This record gives sequence, structure tokens and C-alpha cells, in this order.
Amino acid sequence: MASRLTAFSKFLITLLILAIVFFAGRYFLNNTGIGQKLKEQSANASSGNSTGGASSGSSDQSNNSLSKDAVKVGVVTWGGYAGGEYFNEGFKANTNSRYYKEYGFPVEFKILDDVPVSREAWKKDEVNLLWCTIDALPTEIGGLSDFDPVVVFQSDWSRGGDAIVVRRGINTVADLRGKKIAVAEMSPSHSFLLWMLDAGGLKASDVELVKQASAIDAAQVFKSQQVDAAVVWSPDDQACIKTVPGSKILESTKSASNIIADAFIAKRSWAEKNRDKLNKLYEGWMRGAAEINSSDANKRKAAKILADNFTGFTEDDAYSAINNARLVTHGDNLNFFGLNPDYKGVTAEQLYTKMTNTYKSVGYADGKIPNWRIIAYPDAVKAAALSGQEHLAEAQKQFTKVNETEGRSKEAIATKRVSISFRSGEYNLDENSKYIIDKEFVEIAKAFSNSRIRIEGNTDNVGPREANLVLSKKRAQSVVDYLVLTHKMNRNRFVVYGNGPDKPVDTNDSEEGRGKNRRTDFELIGE
Repeated sequence: MASRLTAFSKFLITLLILAIVFFAGRYFLNNTGIGQKLKEQSANASSGNSTGGASSGSSDQSNNSLSKDAVKVGVVTWGGYAGGEYFNEGFKANTNSRYYKEYGFPVEFKILDDVPVSREAWKKDEVNLLWCTIDALPTEIGGLSDFDPVVVFQSDWSRGGDAIVVRRGINTVADLRGKKIAVAEMSPSHSFLLWMLDAGGLKASDVELVKQASAIDAAQVFKSQQVDAAVVWSPDDQACIKTVPGSKILESTKSASNIIADAFIAKRSWAEKNRDKLNKLYEGWMRGAAEINSSDANKRKAAKILADNFTGFTEDDAYSAINNARLVTHGDNLNFFGLNPDYKGVTAEQLYTKMTNTYKSVGYADGKIPNWRIIAYPDAVKAAALSGQEHLAEAQKQFTKVNETEGRSKEAIATKRVSISFRSGEYNLDENSKYIIDKEFVEIAKAFSNSRIRIEGNTDNVGPREANLVLSKKRAQSVVDYLVLTHKMNRNRFVVYGNGPDKPVDTNDSEEGRGKNRRTDFELIGE
């Protein structure tokens, strides 16, 4: 007769079955693809991501723990930082982040639109990396010197995010003379305006600046028609045009493409202590930027992340914001930090040095401003091993050739008059003429790299008119040849014209007047 199991035997069998189920389940979760996916979904559900709230007290603790250990990056409401935010799968520190999954540390983005507040947060170590623009950095770097700031990488170029809007009747930079212009002083907007005035042969003293706290305020002042022009951000440029009848965009960073360069600073002590994290932060950021640049679907995904974190932004708004910037690649950073000896475009050192001198000349950069080589810290850029087409630097814009008649008819947005001396009857440039071109115009041509340029030769009225017409065009052509051969600019970008004596800017009845008429005009024109 079979004996019945005792209660203790039943208990042991139950434990054995539970153990088998437990270990089989753990093996399934840890050693099968389906199991790994289930674990990931469970983790995501418990911890939440950047766009959703935590579902329980334990997930709050998890998020707080991640945030405590995160590399914190201070940003503003701007599409140019999308590469890092996309790679992080949001703004908050989260377990979905590719930084967390692939590099082993969390990252958190903090929106700090108020400039003084953002700088205080950085000083107090509330953020480790902080946004800046290289063009405006000379105005504030002196005040940050106690914290030994260094520039660690570039994130983007503004490409349409900044614009100068003007009222009816203003068609060129020259028309701004004596006008009231609203601008946020010591900001990227201010930098853009100073570049435009220089390209048009004007100085800051030739206009009346109406200083504002921000570009948003500048737009509001323009919409209330208290000023003649304003430097604003997108989408406020379109709002200004809709509000003020007859107004238009005089110029934007779509054409002035290499002026406003967004970058990040860190304290040197933090960068050196966290070298590995900084290297990986940069590498992930560049991977994210390359993926966005290469795929509209990825750009849409990035736009959703931005819209979920930017107050009042729709996904379409965020998508446009990303399109208003060039998300730079690893190749672009190599160029920007002067690590590519073949690069002929704008480098950080050139931009920083130019704006240091410019802001000093107008009284906005006081005290000791460090040399670029002291604050440049491209160690992460040097350490990255990113290859492939998607990581290459941005190519030079390709211009289609235009005929002389079409090129002649386009209205110039800005005209810079430069006196280049030629020997009588000659058109070849001497070394002094090349120096003058380099000093007076090359920087402008590089900064406005998406603008077409018309170069017009002019003479006085001495000698036969027909001979002067031919000679003036040859002289203008010699300038183009120099810019193409020496500075590697696209030949199709240029329109060449010889005016001879037909466009004097002064009298030909005196030697002084004739000297002014013997000039070369460099003009920025639209497509």
C-alpha cells in the first residue's frame, strides 16, 4: 500500500518546484533576447524617461539617484543642441539614454535661458558644461576667469536662427545709417549686427543702438514700431514681418553662416578630472548630430524630444529650430579647433580674436581677455575616433554660375569699398594689395560663406573710358583669382564687373577725389 506524503515532504517539493521556476526564469531573462527585451521594458516602465513622469515612489528615487550622478549640461531653448539631447533620449537623466547604456553614465540637460542665472549655476557647479557662443565670449570671459573656463567643443552654427528685420524703405546695410536698431547687447545678436555693419562699410557709431535684455525683447520693440530695425531670433522674425506692414528680413544667418558658433565651456579642473566622461560625452553628441543630419526620421524624433521640453513649442516649431542650425560633426570640430591644416574656413581662434578686437573697439570687452590658445581645450575632439561619411565636415556651398547680366541686376545687401592700388595701366595684384584684401574683406567673405559676392572694379576718369572699362574688369577679376587660388573660394560664387569711371563716389576734379574713385567694391548679394 502506497504511503502518503508528509506535510514536510510536500513543503520540500514545493520549494524545489519554486526554485526550478525561479532559476529557469532568471536564465530566460538573462540569456535570451526576449528576456532581455522584457527586462528593458520593465526598467523603462519603472524609471520613466525625459518626457514622462515617474510612476511610483521607487522610480522617483531611481531618477533622483541618476540625476545626482549625472553630467549636467546647461542649455537654452535652441535647436542647435539637439545632437546631445537626442543621443540622451531626452533632457532628464534616464536609463533609456544611450549615454547610460553605451558609456555607463547618466547625462542631464538643464534649460537656463536667463544668461546671468546660467552663469551663476555654472559657477556653483549646478551644471558642469555651459552653453556659450564663441563670438560673444570675449564680452564675458574676463568675468569668469576665477573659474578657469575652457572651451571643450562646438555644437552648431546658427543658420537662420538669427535675423535682422527692417521696416519699409530699408533695403541695404547703408540704409541703416542713423537708424534706431534694437539689439540685445553683448550677445550673439550684437555680434551679428557688428558683422553686418562692417560688411556694409558702417561702424557701430553710425547707427543708434536701442539696447535690450534679449532678442525676444528686441522683437517686441520692433513690433511696437519704436525702432527701424531689430536683431531677433526665429520664429520672431516671421512674427515681426506679419505684425509690421512692409517690413522684411534684411539678412539672416542662413547667409551669414559662420558668425554665431555655439559651443560649451567647462571649468578646467572639472574637464581634467572627468576626462573620460568628457570624451564620451563629446563622442555620443557627435554621433547623435550625425544621425540627425543623415535622416529626416531622426530629425523628427529629435524635434519631438525638444518639443516635449520647450515650453510652447510644437513638434513643427522644434523641427524648424533644428533646421535653423548646422549641427556640427566631428569633422567640423576638427576644422573649428584648427586641427585640420587644409581647412580654409572660419576657425574658433579667428572668430574669437576678431570679436575680441571688435568688442574692445566699441567698449564692450574690458579687462584682460585671454588668448584663444589659453582657453581652447579640444582634448575630447582629439581623442575621438569617429570615421565615415556622416562624420565628415560640412562641404563648401556649391554655387551655380550666373551670367553677367543677371549678376549685375541683383541688389547688393551690403557694400564694402576697399582701396586697392594698381600701377597705372596694370591689373596684377602686388603683395600690399593682397594684404589689404586679406585685412579688409577675406574675413567677411568667410563669415558670409553662403552669400554670393559681386566684385566691381572702378577707376577715375583719366584716360579713355573704354580702356578704363576693360582695365577695371581685369582688376576685379584679379581679385577673384586671388580669392580662389589662395583662399580656396568657389569661383562660381563671384560676379565680376568693371564700371570704369561710371560709378564715382567723389569728384574727379581733385587728386583726393580721384583716389577714392580708384577702388574695388565688394558686395554681398542674394541668390
